Amino acid sequence: MELGPPGGSGPAEPGPRLRGLRGADAAASASSLSRFGAEAGCRASAVAAVLPAGGSGERMGVPTPKQFCPILERPLISYTLQALERVSWIKDIIVAVTRENMETMKGIIQRYQHKRISLVEAGVTRHRSIFNGLKALAEDQPNCRLSKPEVVIIHDAVRPFVEEDVLLKVVTAAQEHGASGAIRPLVSTVISPSADSCLDHSLERARYRASEMPQAFLFDVIYDAYQQCSDYDLEFGTECLHLALKYSHIKAKLVEGSPDLWKVTYKRDLYAAESIIKERISQKVCVVMDTKEDEEHVGHCLEEMLKTELNVMTSDFEETQRLLNMVEESNLSILYPVVVISVHFLDYESVPLGQKMEKVMQIREFAKEAKKRNILLSGLLIYFPQVGKNIDKIVCSVDYSFFFFWWEPDFF
Repeated sequence: MELGPPGGSGPAEPGPRLRGLRGADAAASASSLSRFGAEAGCRASAVAAVLPAGGSGERMGVPTPKQFCPILERPLISYTLQALERVSWIKDIIVAVTRENMETMKGIIQRYQHKRISLVEAGVTRHRSIFNGLKALAEDQPNCRLSKPEVVIIHDAVRPFVEEDVLLKVVTAAQEHGASGAIRPLVSTVISPSADSCLDHSLERARYRASEMPQAFLFDVIYDAYQQCSDYDLEFGTECLHLALKYSHIKAKLVEGSPDLWKVTYKRDLYAAESIIKERISQKVCVVMDTKEDEEHVGHCLEEMLKTELNVMTSDFEETQRLLNMVEESNLSILYPVVVISVHFLDYESVPLGQKMEKVMQIREFAKEAKKRNILLSGLLIYFPQVGKNIDKIVCSVDYSFFFFWWEPDFF
């Protein structure tokens, strides 16, 4: 069993003191953790997750297994891992991958700085992969380096949009009932064909639900079920809740899931997933904290740059270049496109027209290079008459005349 980078419970976004959060998510996370401790009585070390990721992506019709297909130049499975890593009370995340994809998975963990990840070799079927993941957490297995959890979450590597509230609901229900799983209403009516391909009967859609992920179990319940599994179940079965019922006699509590729990299965799903990720990125806010603590910190660099531009009125782009380098070194642009708006003030009475155009071209060249690093640079040149005024007074004067040169890169 291979271990990923040790420790850490923060979000997957790397970078010094940079946190990507949606406001509603932050409040919900705090509320969920409070309820999790109070109502479920569960310790932070009591929950682990298992992700089977050994599929070949046959239904997608592409040579790359779907869990490794890129979305916005980042593998799909990385988004799923990030969703689980954001939940601080999930201590360990076990990923089952095939031997031939083991190095690929290690590279993803390293590149995107995923934490709390352990790798095990996948089996030839979904159930065998899950069983291998459970063995990595079992105390009765030799060389086990992970502690046995009270509750284990089973999730799909190709369902990247799971939220903490759904995870909390299934874990809490599993603690009370022994097993729990997310469900959704059926979209299409289910029919049963006869041997000669004629309609035999149909099911009443309102009475049935689609089984989704995540699912959660008391560890002993699901591990005992897998230990008793027949070869037929391990080879052809797909439903973990059914194994808990069949072998451990546990009736799972069903929890209504959100519409975003769907599974990326076909090529068209990749485009849908990309659209959702873009929408979510647009709703995120990057909060820069403790800007004066460290001179090498991105926030400190940004603050000093703004002071320089507003008070000293420098006309060069050295500070902009330094900021771009800092953003790149923080690894923030590996995960998401970073937008930088560079604002410069120039006195149009003393700066020749040729020099003005030179500044515009400088921004263009900076932007071309920055875009290669997933940094989208926009430039704003503000030309104003000096006339002895301080820049802060000019900026605050609403009746003053300004000339704006605005240029932004082609984002798409």
